[in-house]
Amino acid sequence: MLRRFWFLAIVGIVAAAAPAWAQTAKPPASQCLAMAQLLPRVIYASVRTAAAPDEVTIRYAGHSTYVIETPDGVRIATDYTGTYDTGGLPDVVTMNRAHSTHYTLNPNPRIEHVLHGWGDGGEPAKHALAVGDVVIRNVPTDIRRTLYGYGSDTEMIPNGNSIFIFEVAGLCIGHLGHLHHPLDDSHIAAIGRLDIVMVPIDGTYTMSLAGMSEIVRRLRSSIVLPMHRFGTPLSDLLDRLRGQFAIDQRNESSFRISAGALPRTPTVIVLRGV
Repeated sequence: MLRRFWFLAIVGIVAAAAPAWAQTAKPPASQCLAMAQLLPRVIYASVRTAAAPDEVTIRYAGHSTYVIETPDGVRIATDYTGTYDTGGLPDVVTMNRAHSTHYTLNPNPRIEHVLHGWGDGGEPAKHALAVGDVVIRNVPTDIRRTLYGYGSDTEMIPNGNSIFIFEVAGLCIGHLGHLHHPLDDSHIAAIGRLDIVMVPIDGTYTMSLAGMSEIVRRLRSSIVLPMHRFGTPLSDLLDRLRGQFAIDQRNESSFRISAGALPRTPTVIVLRGV
């Protein structure tokens, strides 16, 4: 009876929280919006399922580029520039335009899907597509004007960045991109559940470590993957999260994960190269 109650509640939440453009564009159904709602201070808990044979491979390539390989062999590279080894030509690349280290305007023409995190003419980017066994969507955020050499550090360009979300094999995987500001309730609702989140930890060019740590705590993902570190000591971030998150520092640059194998305790996994 309790399970039925939660199922009906989740269905209602999804209908209320879906963005208007998503309803008109009829994108693939999102499994990760099952707990999205416009309630203050909501914190998401990952849903553990029975162990499944389908595993996703995640590899740290460099800077803000992670390579995600799905059970059906779809290869995705985040904040793609063509600089880092992606283990073969990606099928999908996502980009953000904060710096040239997060995008390229001349990607390999054989890449089938090139997804910009910014729109044309100041409009937000709108992505919602299925590629093989993965559903990909984005949540726009703003970006500081000072990155373009004008304006103050508090002036923002609306919708200049995107959080990309990849839904595959029962997992909800998010990449925060070059995030420059806290996430409000509307962002959290549009993101939904994230089992795995990739987080910039430079502490300056994106956000302060205090601000980024607050976002990580609020999202409460099962796995947190740091990126975009520069010279920031890892201990600066890990000490802020220790106690609420387990710490797992590895000598490998990649790992395989399924929905049923998510850690019971939220865990920061630091891969080789970060």
